Amino acid sequence: MTTPSSLESLIEALRCLPGVGPKSAQRMAYHLMQHDREGAQRLAGALQLALTALRHCQRCNTFSEAEICSRCQSSKRDPALLCVVETPVDMNMLEQTHAYAGLYYVLMGRVSPLDGVGPAELRLERLLARACDGVVREVIIATNYTNEGEATAHYLGEMLRSRGVSVSRIARGVPVGGELEYVDAGTLAQALRERRPLAA
Repeated sequence: MTTPSSLESLIEALRCLPGVGPKSAQRMAYHLMQHDREGAQRLAGALQLALTALRHCQRCNTFSEAEICSRCQSSKRDPALLCVVETPVDMNMLEQTHAYAGLYYVLMGRVSPLDGVGPAELRLERLLARACDGVVREVIIATNYTNEGEATAHYLGEMLRSRGVSVSRIARGVPVGGELEYVDAGTLAQALRERRPLAA
């Protein structure tokens, strides 16, 4: 028995989600059609609304329904600090720490030559204009500690420093509450390299 073409299309569409292979996509599609058609309708409506309503904030490049997002408009944020992250999810994680009160710039990716993503694809001229606007005093690079994230951080650091911008990089090392016997060797080595004087 052949699968109806509309169901095949749904299965194929679900495969665009990260971590969803053919079997998972098939399970999801059959679940929605067999057990939760109302949920499928909500999902379709939410996707359509997001596609039509969302745009990129003109200042920080994250997703927003307005030209300038509420975070960028907030008078409670310190405009002299600009934290550069790879994705909106990374920005949300930093916000959950309640340890940062500056503004952000979201790259929406990272330099990855193997994937055909270079500085031009990330439109770094927008970041450069923002960092050199005369208000920003420090740019904090908070890209991931992957090969691509490190390459991106290096490129951004060189680009910004050459224009006289003060640049810092988030630290890495032993996690809070972590026990040394469970920390991998690479993280432990980095923690040793990035050690700092003990406060009195």
